Amino acid sequence: MTEDTIAAIATPLGEGGLAVIRLSGANAMPVADKCFRPIGNLSRKPTDAPTHTLHYGQIVHDACDIDEVLLAVLRAPRTFTREDTVEITCHGGLLATQAVLKAVLASGARSAEPGEFTRRAFLNGRIDLAQAEAVSDLIHARTDLALAAANEQLAGRLSQRINQLRDDLMHTLAHVEAHIDFPDEDIAPDTMAQLLARLDDALAFIDELLTTAREGQILRHGVRAAIIGRPNAGKSSLLNQLLGHDRAIVASTAGTTRDTIEETANIRGIPVVFIDTAGLRESVNDIEAEGIRRSLESIAKAELILHVLDDSQPLTDEDQEHLTASEDKKRILIANKSDLPSSSGLSEAIKTCCLDGMGIEDLKDAIRAAVWSGDIRADMLPVMINARHQDALRRTREAVEKSLCALRGGETLELIAMDLRIAANAVGEVVGKTSTEDLLDAIFSQFCIGK
Repeated sequence: MTEDTIAAIATPLGEGGLAVIRLSGANAMPVADKCFRPIGNLSRKPTDAPTHTLHYGQIVHDACDIDEVLLAVLRAPRTFTREDTVEITCHGGLLATQAVLKAVLASGARSAEPGEFTRRAFLNGRIDLAQAEAVSDLIHARTDLALAAANEQLAGRLSQRINQLRDDLMHTLAHVEAHIDFPDEDIAPDTMAQLLARLDDALAFIDELLTTAREGQILRHGVRAAIIGRPNAGKSSLLNQLLGHDRAIVASTAGTTRDTIEETANIRGIPVVFIDTAGLRESVNDIEAEGIRRSLESIAKAELILHVLDDSQPLTDEDQEHLTASEDKKRILIANKSDLPSSSGLSEAIKTCCLDGMGIEDLKDAIRAAVWSGDIRADMLPVMINARHQDALRRTREAVEKSLCALRGGETLELIAMDLRIAANAVGEVVGKTSTEDLLDAIFSQFCIGK
């Protein structure tokens, strides 16, 4: 399949001014020749055009003009995939874009699989696996911090550190294997001290990377925060204030929200997925009962609870019951309607008024403090690992720790070497120096088509 010439729409489908169709593969130029007619003295057929040039013309199919386009010729190896590449910029819109793609496919290209362009970039050595994942992170970034972290990883900052760690482990393994060949000679004390120090340093570095896993997950996927409370406490109004626009219907009638509403907002650089839930009370009909059931599901899955209480009314037994039910979860208490005389007795809650936005900025600070420990430092961004990296590094740490203990205990060098190989292979998975087809399928299947 890697020898095929692939093609896909590389821009989002829908109405727009422009769209881009990308081709990559050994026959990208001949395929484009069949469907591109150059217009003007300076435009050329792709096979005749110099690399990194732009040409004006028409896409044709079955002797019919399809669209007026600009065609970019990009010759290997100076391309994203390190293969010959053609990028066709046509008019946006579903029909025009699909018609151009159809003409390209009819000329000999194959439809690209999800992530296949980036997969080829990895297989052809232009980027490693961690950088390939950063491409997806870059596309899906929802905050400036997430974008910065993805750019750092795409630039190879994490890969450089991982490769250094793997080199150190391989160097230690080479020392151990050298002594296996000479079983009658003990490892010299100074050499033993160097090997132990190198493994200690490796453990410390792995632990440093593992501490960034949670922050990395937050930046990539966001934090799920369920907004809960009795009907008419102001949950939907709070959601609208946090989002900065009217997303949920707000009415004085209790029970307006019958289903959960999910929206993502940038809260102090952190993507937070807010879930507005149905008011928690004894249901009065089947529809509301289903909404409350879904609310309870959202509460169970949420990483943060925003419990909204009416500051103008005394707490009810129902309020106390829900407060007790969520006390084991990470939560923030919010005393809403604080423009009215206070009757709730909530001293530790954040006071808000969703009519004028009072207290919303304090609430945003509290949300950030609840989900992110400490400051967001620039030096953290390059090494914020994802869940796959975390799994590989945990296995690396386990193997390094076993080899370190075995080395200190004077155990058989063959067993130590085996653990060091396991460690080197596990850390190599992060950048793709050791990978399987199933792993690559799992990673790149999550990409959008055209990237």
